[in-house]
Amino acid sequence: MSDALDEIVNDLAAEQAALGKVLDRLSEAAWDTQTPAEGWSVRDQVSHLAYFDEAATRAMQDRDAFKAEIEELMKNTGDFEAIPLARGRGGTAGELLDWWRSASSSLITAAQNVDPAGRVPWYGPDMSPASFITARLMETWAHGLDVVDAVGADRPDTDRLRHVAFIGVRARPYSYSVRGKQAPDTTIRVELTSPSGETWVLGDPEAADVVRGTATDFCRVATQRRHVADTNLEVRGEAAKEWIAIAQAFAGPPGPGRRPGQFAAEPRA
Repeated sequence: MSDALDEIVNDLAAEQAALGKVLDRLSEAAWDTQTPAEGWSVRDQVSHLAYFDEAATRAMQDRDAFKAEIEELMKNTGDFEAIPLARGRGGTAGELLDWWRSASSSLITAAQNVDPAGRVPWYGPDMSPASFITARLMETWAHGLDVVDAVGADRPDTDRLRHVAFIGVRARPYSYSVRGKQAPDTTIRVELTSPSGETWVLGDPEAADVVRGTATDFCRVATQRRHVADTNLEVRGEAAKEWIAIAQAFAGPPGPGRRPGQFAAEPRA
């Protein structure tokens, strides 16, 4: 495994461990707490992660079998969420936690043995292993945030957010295409302060249109866990304002995101 991929896999394992500490402290009743994602409980968020971590493991280990599985699912319902949600709602919290722990651990093992130069199939286009594991980290952090928001747990952000921020910026064209729109040619500069105080510059460093603020705020907006109005992000330029209103780092149809006023913005430092 390459040094770059090794770093991403290690960061994914660390993100899983941070979420695991939160889940370990939950009571049985807390697993049915509703999260800010309408209709999704804590149980549903963890079921989603467990199911797609298992799917990701299969995708890395047996490309042909995974693609056949997707084709079969599309022939039947095409509903990629029904299976994990039904399984998660049908068992105890302990059973669900064991499922997630097994799935997340298997994912790390598979990622440690994947060919860095290969391609990994997924529900959309094939991906490089680095992009694929980065996407799993983003999902772990974002769905974990839904859990943290629901139960009021403490899971401080870390500089692992650089992976989420990277995807958020790279996915700008996708944010438009998934809505049937064409992304404008105008480039954007994203200037972020990391949790440790570092400055990250992503996108075009010379662009006049700018999104500036903390990585914490940007990553929450890019994964649609906060409305931009509930953050301290500074957004300058029409192209930047248009993009940040629809930014979507995750694959799939456009999500409803969060309502303005659903969360209070963090105090400025």
